[in-house]
Amino acid sequence: MTPTDELPDLDAIREALKASTSGPLKAKDLARDLDVPTRLYRPFRDRLRSLESAGELYRNRSQRYAVPAEIHLVVGKLQVVRSGDAFLHPEEPGRMDVYISQRHLESAMDGDRVAVRVEGVPSGGRNPVGRVVKILGRSRPTVVGRYQANRKFGFVTPLDRRIGRDVLIPEGAQGTARAGDIVVVRIQQFGDAKRNSIGDVESVLGPMEAPGVDVLAILHGHGLPAEFPAEVEESARDAAELSGVPGEREDFRHDLVFTIDPADARDHDDALSVTRVEGGDFEVGIHIADVSHFVTEGSPLDLEALNRGTSVYLVDQVVPMLPHLLSSDLCSLREGEDRFALSLLVRLSADGTVRSHRYAKSLVRCRHGLTYEEVHGILAGDHSISEEVDLAVRDLDGLARSLRERRRGRGSLDFDLPEARVVLDAEGAPVDIQRVVQLDSHRLVEDFMLLANEIVAADAVKRKISIPFRIHEEPAEAKIEELRAFLGPMGHSVGKKSVKPRMLQSVLDAVKGRPEENLVSTVVLRSMSRARYAPDNLGHFGLASKAYLHFTSPIRRYPDLVVHRVIKRLFVDGKGIPERWSASMVDVCDRSSERERVAQQAERDSIEMKKIEFMRRHLGEDFEGTIAGVTAFGFFVLLDRVFVEGLVHVSTLGDDYYTFAPEAYALVGDRNGRRFRIGDRVEVRVARADKEERQIDFMLLEGGQLAEGSGNEGGRGPGRAGARGGGKPKPGARSKSGGKSKPGTQPKRGGKGRRRS
Repeated sequence: MTPTDELPDLDAIREALKASTSGPLKAKDLARDLDVPTRLYRPFRDRLRSLESAGELYRNRSQRYAVPAEIHLVVGKLQVVRSGDAFLHPEEPGRMDVYISQRHLESAMDGDRVAVRVEGVPSGGRNPVGRVVKILGRSRPTVVGRYQANRKFGFVTPLDRRIGRDVLIPEGAQGTARAGDIVVVRIQQFGDAKRNSIGDVESVLGPMEAPGVDVLAILHGHGLPAEFPAEVEESARDAAELSGVPGEREDFRHDLVFTIDPADARDHDDALSVTRVEGGDFEVGIHIADVSHFVTEGSPLDLEALNRGTSVYLVDQVVPMLPHLLSSDLCSLREGEDRFALSLLVRLSADGTVRSHRYAKSLVRCRHGLTYEEVHGILAGDHSISEEVDLAVRDLDGLARSLRERRRGRGSLDFDLPEARVVLDAEGAPVDIQRVVQLDSHRLVEDFMLLANEIVAADAVKRKISIPFRIHEEPAEAKIEELRAFLGPMGHSVGKKSVKPRMLQSVLDAVKGRPEENLVSTVVLRSMSRARYAPDNLGHFGLASKAYLHFTSPIRRYPDLVVHRVIKRLFVDGKGIPERWSASMVDVCDRSSERERVAQQAERDSIEMKKIEFMRRHLGEDFEGTIAGVTAFGFFVLLDRVFVEGLVHVSTLGDDYYTFAPEAYALVGDRNGRRFRIGDRVEVRVARADKEERQIDFMLLEGGQLAEGSGNEGGRGPGRAGARGGGKPKPGARSKSGGKSKPGTQPKRGGKGRRRS
């Protein structure tokens, strides 16, 4: 037995601290209460410090230890919003997020793991309020920003506005950076509430206007590694040798198997097949790339995949989870090439009832690599591949529609929020911003992937195994109360007691095709909890599913790779699950959830950056559009010609003072009664497109409130109300809800306030 085995464990230490009648205890007093031998005092003290670093214990200024919860401390990760304020997401399940104002953050930054003291709980179910008392772990060793020089030192203004203060650069630590360059700074000394952090320029990306610098800034800003370490590439080459060792596999190479993907896809995770069987049933093959055959547990390849967590799809490039040798070659189910797969064979009736299913390690050869557009053409009747393929596609579509109807029948939510597609030229410059159109072919593939994920999750639940479930918990009651308050004035209700997905879907159906559709869909979505990975099944609220996980994309998501290992071992090989797999599942789920959030934000940032770059070419040009959102500081306009949204700030409406009417989601002029509300048609001019601010500003044209869809019924009419709307903005114009605002300095969308789910 080692000395550390003789030491009290965390539970014993916690109990001793809770039992203390004199409050927090010094290490020597705690050792005495726990009967720690003198010879083990030093290892015991080291254990206390280790538990302190992990956030399990808290040590105050008098060097006394306490259990965080006993002294109103909450440990978790910090999310800073654009206003500079923050929310703590507690590690303890079931606890509400804690709001922290910017002045109480000390030196903590977005993503840091911190301990927060709760200092108040506002009435009305709102978030508790607290302050950061200790930083347990830093998430940002580097910061990306614009370098500026001073006489004796330089400073870098972070591009990420959630980092509120400049980083100081001592003389000689600027490297080759010149004033105005975008640089990566490694922080050498973190500041505090009164002092700025200090750092060295690690690399110079160049001027923001230079080609490719904007995307490089996003990559470095989110800590996304563009290249793989040499040992990982070597591990991938070693794994490639396994491509000639299939093992025992069921041969599907003579079946009609095909992929359906975007035209520019390089990594093909999944393929489908369908066969008509006796009794009018169908056997659908959902064939998923067998990545686990190549990525062995604990290898450098596996550890790097866990570290990355997911592939990241930026506008102009992919940062893959696995090296290209595997992700776009040996693992990818490419047309006409033999590939290893893990196949789920599902027998379905015509109405979507699952009769039976089985798993198989398989060998497949995709006969066709179809695009979404080709499949859509087949379903529309204006395109054909062959009689055999066309029939298979139509059979799959019929089954997919049945599956979709069954999901809707149980209350599954179906959000159809618009997304942007950026069209680039050969040099990577944006030439168009289009709205993504959801085709029937997209839904077809999605329906079978959802089916596979649910079947695998149900099997995992039956066997009571620990696996990365994809959970989506019920919305917090406070969020539902806010949603009720928002929907009530619009004539919608989601029930007075517990909210079911079916109720929310009824609201979404009711606003379909109406001007407020996008707003209502967005607000409903933000009332939801964030989906995440967890080792225990808690169900999926949004899908109205008792159990759900991710099984169908192991090339680009680490949880899917873990699921494959478990399924192959348990249901194909008939072996038990090693204890170490279950022991590591919490860490795998937490890491995967974290990396997913980073990837999603990076992807959004890259799209927004290209939108801004595109609109810079249209400065001074006029566009028609629709008001898509209204806040106290202005309204957002979605353009007709391109799928771009920008802000008309209240300070540029120089004809009146405007008050925000939240119940109507409108800005209303105090004197002239002019209204700007969701769905109004307007004409605007592009006034500013700033990459560093990541913002697009519009200015309402004179007479720019169009009659079609206008919200001025009963008012004074768009002609008179718009008399000064397009001219020079009046300095100091104000919204009564938003305070005085200067032109060009408006807050980001979302502004100050609560975390948006």
